[in-house]
Amino acid sequence: MKRFASLLIVAVLGGFISLGLYSLIENRHSPVTGVPLTQVPAQLAGYSSVADSQLLPDFTVAANLTVHAVVHITTEYAHKNGLYDNYFNFRDLFGDRAPDNDQQPLMASGSGVIIAKDGYIVTNNHVVQDASNIEVTLNDKRTYTARVIGTDPSTDLALIKIDETNLPYINYGNSDEVKIGEWVLAVGNPFNLTSTVTAGIVSAKARNINILGTPDGSAIESFIQTDAAVNRGNSGGALVNTRGELIGINAAIASGNGFYAGYSFAIPVNIVKKVVGDLMEFGEVQRAFIGVSIQEVDSKLAKEEGLKELRGVYVAEVLDNGSAQESGLHKGDIIVAINGQAVNSRSELLELIGQHRPGDKVNVLVSRDSKEMAYNIKLRNKEGNTKVVKPEAQNIDELLGASFTPAPSELMKKLAIDHGIQVTALKDGILREAGIKPGFIITEVDKKPVHSPSDIKQALANKSGGVLIGGIYPNRTRAYYGFGL
Repeated sequence: MKRFASLLIVAVLGGFISLGLYSLIENRHSPVTGVPLTQVPAQLAGYSSVADSQLLPDFTVAANLTVHAVVHITTEYAHKNGLYDNYFNFRDLFGDRAPDNDQQPLMASGSGVIIAKDGYIVTNNHVVQDASNIEVTLNDKRTYTARVIGTDPSTDLALIKIDETNLPYINYGNSDEVKIGEWVLAVGNPFNLTSTVTAGIVSAKARNINILGTPDGSAIESFIQTDAAVNRGNSGGALVNTRGELIGINAAIASGNGFYAGYSFAIPVNIVKKVVGDLMEFGEVQRAFIGVSIQEVDSKLAKEEGLKELRGVYVAEVLDNGSAQESGLHKGDIIVAINGQAVNSRSELLELIGQHRPGDKVNVLVSRDSKEMAYNIKLRNKEGNTKVVKPEAQNIDELLGASFTPAPSELMKKLAIDHGIQVTALKDGILREAGIKPGFIITEVDKKPVHSPSDIKQALANKSGGVLIGGIYPNRTRAYYGFGL
């Protein structure tokens, strides 16, 4: 028994000694000496602290500030001939059109942004181009007929107006300050789903997608590219930052099937401000030019011209009697900045110059023979001066390009009509361009009866926007034609 007790005591003492040695060794190797293991900082992976949640973007304020100032636009288009009409693909991309019917006009839809409380709305030119009727529905479901103040195909922008006051509107932001990776919201009416908000980030800036293609080459394509979902009906809607400021007007998507496939494109708001201001003040966009032909600098051009750096925009030609020539720019100069903002592509240059009017001065920094030189250039219009360009007065006779005669009474009786004038001859003018053929009897213009040529002239006097002409051919074929003024 004594022997057993001795063994037990030895065993217990050995255990305590082992435990003490283990604790001593463990403390020496602990990464934080003296801190109990139970106090090591740790938390569940799914837990979010208050500080972490503040890092996430909050879109609720921006959505609330903007959704009430984005409107739903419904447009009506007449067929251009007695059969059917092929419309510009923008409308196929963004508008929901009614089925073809020779007795019904085409219908399309888009979005617009209220920019002033007295009813001025900016949208895309392709949303309202050639429309015979424009209807605007506010977020609170009030509906108005809008009129076109002015359009600019070179930027795909249009300004329309409704007769109302005290409307909610979106404040302008600054698209020059927009950063790649910045969170943005697209607000619009896709698929006629009104007041829809989607989120994304800015994927790229100054993107040229060659979609406008104006005949005179004056198109300004310097889009903000985002991955915010944009679909049919979003066109003309708002792109806003997280503060609810307007930074762009949504205009296009990159897609092979007409539906959102990952990227959308918006017109920078600094271009929008300039174009809208011109249309309000002058009724015509005042386009400014430096007076150069340019090329983008790439490795091929750098090798051909012996350039040491791949930056800036290459001056391929200095136009005679232009602002650049007068200021001292040379062929072969590299434009590297405009008013302190770096320029590395044609689209960036066009965007920065497009924010100015003829008569404005810009500081142009160029690289010549590896030396940087600054020039203050006074911009001019396409005519080479700084005068205000005003809308051309339209002569109705020249505009129509047609000769008329009262429709013969026997023919009207045969066609079961009691009024109308017959087209006897056509030359270059809007009636021929619309598709009207000689012999057509015009019975109405914009749904108003026509009894004489003066009725047409009166209906078109001071008219802007879409026009709808209806009538009948001697073979009893009824037709409607639409065109824009």
